[in-house]
Amino acid sequence: MITALAEVLEGQHAADLRKAARALLKHPLLLAHGRHADAFRLVRRHAPELRDWFDRNTGWSLQVDAETARLRKVPGVLTDPTHPAREVSRGAAPFTRRRYVLFCLALAALERGEAQIALGRLADQIVLDAADPRIAATGVEFALERRDERLDLAAVVRLLLDLGVLRRVAGEEEAYVSGVGDVLYDVERRVLAGLLATRRGPSTVRADTLPARLAELVAETALDSDELRFRAMRRSLTRRLLDDPVLYYDDLTDAELGYLTRQRGFLTARITELTGLVAEVRAEGIAMVDPDDDLTDLRMPEQGTHGHITLLLAEHLARVDGPVTLATLALRVRELAAEHGGFWSKSAREPGMESELVEQAVARLTALGLATRTPQAVVARPALARYAVGEAVIRTP
Repeated sequence: MITALAEVLEGQHAADLRKAARALLKHPLLLAHGRHADAFRLVRRHAPELRDWFDRNTGWSLQVDAETARLRKVPGVLTDPTHPAREVSRGAAPFTRRRYVLFCLALAALERGEAQIALGRLADQIVLDAADPRIAATGVEFALERRDERLDLAAVVRLLLDLGVLRRVAGEEEAYVSGVGDVLYDVERRVLAGLLATRRGPSTVRADTLPARLAELVAETALDSDELRFRAMRRSLTRRLLDDPVLYYDDLTDAELGYLTRQRGFLTARITELTGLVAEVRAEGIAMVDPDDDLTDLRMPEQGTHGHITLLLAEHLARVDGPVTLATLALRVRELAAEHGGFWSKSAREPGMESELVEQAVARLTALGLATRTPQAVVARPALARYAVGEAVIRTP
């Protein structure tokens, strides 16, 4: 009886630990209140084990207090642009360069501000900071004179609300955008303080180019021994297996490929034990597949017109060798519209929409590691082969 009870408790502990780890991977910032409160409680209960696992295997630090749980994730590939911040709305449009700048300026203004702030006051602070010659020299302007500028600021504020940095007290952003009202917010300083996920302060970075600056922000200690270099490779590969849809062997250095070849079973088993992800190993690489289809920010396939078009273009690309131009894909969409347009939305069938539909589909395929693109063409990657549909073959007895 005691043994059976111990097994039940051990199984429950493992299940709760897995739920907590998956919650952190999907939402690296969890709050004690709101829609992720249950996940926060699980993370706080298992914080020591989670902190040790992520530090040992990924180099990510986990900070947990009474109000927040913050997994400071560092991406395996620093220059991957395929998973941008998105507007918290039905359209979920990706952030533009100006919105990223406004986001950083808003965080700086909130850090200097009081426990409450009005949107108009926040906007005034951002306008002053945006007038800095160093920002103006980059070509980013923000004078709050046009509606599109107010829309950009509202998008930034909605992201801050979604992250928990701000809590709305009164008013609506739409009224501010229309120029007929203001909005008052509480500033959650604990959340604000934990938002930055770097190993060093940005003001201490001295590099000039963007790749070098990103590398300095997350640089580890000097790798002056084989043990430290192997640890760095283990962490980098584990980060990529957890975060990237597919880890392709040809994206690795010779040293990384050699280490992965020797340690593949160990690395994937550790990930499976904690998260429930299952390794799918192919000749070209490894994908950690989620049987629950939950631990992702982007899925394939999707419902609706855009999902249907993406699937049809994926099937087309999977059967073509070599690069395919965007113009060719646009022509293919026009052909598909004649065959499947009855199932598509009215706007997707309008003349001239082909290029926009192709851009959306290619962006999704690229983000999922199924294709790569140049300014004018798209190339299928090996994992896209699963979407190839061949003609039926009838075998006689």
